Amino acid sequence: MTLPWDRATATVQPPFAVVDLDAFDANATDLERRAAGLPIRVASKSVRCRSLLSRALARPGFAGVMSYAVPEARWLVEEGFEDIYVAYPSVDRAALAGVAADARTAAEVTLTVDSVEHVEFLAGLDRPHGLRVALDIDASLRIGRVHLGVRRSPLREPADAVALAQAAAAAGLSVVGLMFYDAQIAGLPDSSPAVRLVKKQSAESLLQRRGEVVAAVREVADLDFVNGGGTGSLHVTGQDPAVTELAAGSGLYGPTLFDGYDDFSPQPAAAFALPVVRRPGPGFVTAFGGGYVASGPPGWSRVPAPFGRAGVKLVKSEGVGEVQTPLQGKGVRDLKLGDRVWFRYAKAGEMCERFDALHLVRGDQLVETVPTYRGEGKNFG
Repeated sequence: MTLPWDRATATVQPPFAVVDLDAFDANATDLERRAAGLPIRVASKSVRCRSLLSRALARPGFAGVMSYAVPEARWLVEEGFEDIYVAYPSVDRAALAGVAADARTAAEVTLTVDSVEHVEFLAGLDRPHGLRVALDIDASLRIGRVHLGVRRSPLREPADAVALAQAAAAAGLSVVGLMFYDAQIAGLPDSSPAVRLVKKQSAESLLQRRGEVVAAVREVADLDFVNGGGTGSLHVTGQDPAVTELAAGSGLYGPTLFDGYDDFSPQPAAAFALPVVRRPGPGFVTAFGGGYVASGPPGWSRVPAPFGRAGVKLVKSEGVGEVQTPLQGKGVRDLKLGDRVWFRYAKAGEMCERFDALHLVRGDQLVETVPTYRGEGKNFG
């Protein structure tokens, strides 16, 4: 089986990665549909390519960047990007001092805090006054002592958020935003009735608590934004009138972790090709490279999946390897040395840490080759 991507990249030597622009744009359109009019802040960690960040932001439904590191945010400002929210706390003194020292950068970058410790850390910079900050509020579901969701912020109740907002203001910081990341809704495939129930209860509980927190903080701070959601929860979080913007990025690439959702089905837009380099025995071939395992809880859901050729499977006793990946099944019979096997990544932007460039294709045409963050010599963790 030959994919259009094979024809588009016939002169490119694997391993390499592609992004299908038609699928990317279709996914962006679907994200906008599910956002139902709320602007989507594009998550840079899920894209990690300036060209494709710009492509998303050129659309009417996207506005602003959700960055993951302060040095990244400074670089993006230098490259002309605006309204960048660093959604994770930072203790990088040099990078933070660089934001504080440059008026233009300070005006475009918002930092995250979730504790008095963070406020005191920022207050210890040479020129912290006027730095923009947003409070990260815990959006997990708690049932008794059971915690369902990610371990992020200690902030949860309105009084706690108000106290921190006041402490930040007293330290000379400008509180301009709130963030609620509902990982147990956005990041969980609909794999069972139990998961669906958890997601439903989370949405109902968070709807009330988020509104209370937002109302309380607005009494003491002039908020520019209240951010919520992720690719997996836009259509849920966007129904909350307290939310002013949503966040998404992974859905642009359509990785395998989104294959199990009931409410949407992104198109596979990103993939990588590996060359066949040996045939260790009947019914087996070996591809070069492939050990690109995604972050998160260890398991097969984090492993790249063969794509586009029926009957090609990973060897479960080996998985994907640092230098070689064995494959088996009926689909390998006709593969010859040098043939390509396509894989989809489990998550999204992490794939770009393995490749210097993305080959942008449309149908069977190679449109352009653009650098990833890695290809521009940038590594932000």
